[in-house]
Amino acid sequence: MKSALTLASLLVASVTFAAAAGPVLLPTSSPLVAIRLVFRTGSADDPAGKEGLAALTAHVMAEGATTSRTYPQIVEALYPLAADIQVQADKEMTVFHGTVHRDNLEKFAQLLADQVLHPRFAEDDFARKRDDAGNLISKGLRGNNDEALGKEALESMIYAGHPYGHPDAGTVSGLRAITREDVSAFHRSHYTRDRLTIGIAGGYPESFAAEFERRFASLPATGAAATAPPKAPERDGNRVVFVEKSARANAVSIGAPISATRRDDDFYPLFVANSYLGEHRTFNGVLMNRLRGARGLNYGDYSYVENFIQEGGTTFPVPNIPRREQRFAIWIRPVAPENTLFAIRCGLFYLHRLEDQGIPATDFEETRRFLQTYSKLWTQDVSRRLGYAIDARVWGRDIQAELARRLPTMTKAQVDAAVKKYLPRDGFDIAVVTSDAAKWKSQLLSGAPTPIHYDTEGTPADVMAEDKEIEKYPLPVSPRNVRLVPVAEMFDR
Repeated sequence: MKSALTLASLLVASVTFAAAAGPVLLPTSSPLVAIRLVFRTGSADDPAGKEGLAALTAHVMAEGATTSRTYPQIVEALYPLAADIQVQADKEMTVFHGTVHRDNLEKFAQLLADQVLHPRFAEDDFARKRDDAGNLISKGLRGNNDEALGKEALESMIYAGHPYGHPDAGTVSGLRAITREDVSAFHRSHYTRDRLTIGIAGGYPESFAAEFERRFASLPATGAAATAPPKAPERDGNRVVFVEKSARANAVSIGAPISATRRDDDFYPLFVANSYLGEHRTFNGVLMNRLRGARGLNYGDYSYVENFIQEGGTTFPVPNIPRREQRFAIWIRPVAPENTLFAIRCGLFYLHRLEDQGIPATDFEETRRFLQTYSKLWTQDVSRRLGYAIDARVWGRDIQAELARRLPTMTKAQVDAAVKKYLPRDGFDIAVVTSDAAKWKSQLLSGAPTPIHYDTEGTPADVMAEDKEIEKYPLPVSPRNVRLVPVAEMFDR
């Protein structure tokens, strides 16, 4: 049995997110089998006024009845298989996936295929999942998840008026406008063979892949035309949105569009620079070491050069969330309110220092060695290996293989050049979730220094000396570019 994912197929794979011919197959000796059904559709395909349609369709499919079983019957059938069917809906990709022991593969495969091919779109399932999506916005984003609220507020700033500019779950008015017939029609027009990539990995029988692929011949060959997302809107200087809600600490998200993606040679040295600056949930990053480690400002300080969604309790991103338009972002959370503006200045201070001075030679060597090992951890299980293999087909490049090949000979000069070419210098969007928006707006526009407030003594003298520089670090913002938005108005339309 040979893998369908070869070096040749990667080199000729489309970089425009067209579904590649044939499944992605990774046969192994594992007793587990992972299946991923990846459709090239997502919230970027939501019609204006019906934001949330793509995600709602996916969740009704995955968590609703089929023409042959009610949803409770599906859950009951999955239980003895020790498996479940998961769905992941992002801006440009929707994934149905699960992992099962090979002894139960046929039964699981039938259940998974039925969810995609024969959804019933029952009225009660539709109403339940639409309510869930509405609650995610009103009780989750607006209510008790300030970190996610800050990130979504940043996305809505960067991509205002753009297909990426609303949460995947939708908006309040968009969800209200969606009907069960809309969901059914979206399934017919966007769940088509030309948008589908099938992935199978693990110890499956040799005959299984072809038989499983044949099940999907009943899907329409084509449907709604796929379009590339436009560039992010132009910006005029730094822009700040204060989202006002009851909050004991403030969540901060900073970002701007960048043009580099995994298909670009420069992306890989840029990835090294970002790991040095703000590797997610590790103390490898400057931001984590200087904001949290040296100053005790908050819990987490990270940066990203592409879309990032954490997988469960790991430190790793979920696969199959590619976007053709990417952005650079810094996440700072949570911060004591009186230190919010200092923290923003601090994040930009270290970013600009990297841009001005380049990555220190010793840190470059340490980061390069770190990534040579750390990147191997991204594919620890059969499902993640499959997800990364599918991403390799989507981009035309395997990020793990590219890093393994490039890191040994990469130079500091290449990293510094990528930083200067791609990382934004100004024109940032900044979202702050806070309970005292008017106060921080006034302080920001005053241009006055914003010193850090320590709760304890003993901060090293060199850190306190740097504090004096950071507290007055330029943060130019025009009054016309500062908005106060009550949380009840977020994601309404």
